[in-house]
Amino acid sequence: MVPLPDHSAAELVATLTRQGSWLAVAESCTGGLLAAAITGVAGASACFFGGVVSYANDAKARWLGVDPALIAAHGAVSGEVAEAMVAGLLATTPAALAGAITGIAGPGGGSREKPVGLVYIAIGDGRGVEVHRCHFAGDRGAVRGATVCQALALLRERATGGGR
Repeated sequence: MVPLPDHSAAELVATLTRQGSWLAVAESCTGGLLAAAITGVAGASACFFGGVVSYANDAKARWLGVDPALIAAHGAVSGEVAEAMVAGLLATTPAALAGAITGIAGPGGGSREKPVGLVYIAIGDGRGVEVHRCHFAGDRGAVRGATVCQALALLRERATGGGR
């Protein structure tokens, strides 16, 4: 299920368009749903540079410059990898704001240390990167939908001067 653009996406697009700033995103467990929510807003082309669905570890390494040793040490679902995904976007695009998502949407793939519903959302800009550890309940669709909503809220907050 693709989340419909809500007021968060529309406000994010309006804010970035007023600022003349580009946004880029990298997604793993949400598989492009964040980009779909953003581009569902009319006029998003004025501020949305693009998105990468880096589902496989090799995609994170090749397209975002995430060090495979980092993935081996911490796992693809980790704050360290989410932060590296954002760093890759900021280094390779003209984006002033970037967001990255990695997590376990389920129903399988979880463990005691990393349960289903665990998601890391990293948000970065010229002021640095902040990583948010989240745990969402529900089935695969609910986890993915909640992740997109939280990512939009965090991006909007950062775009308006909040956060780090």
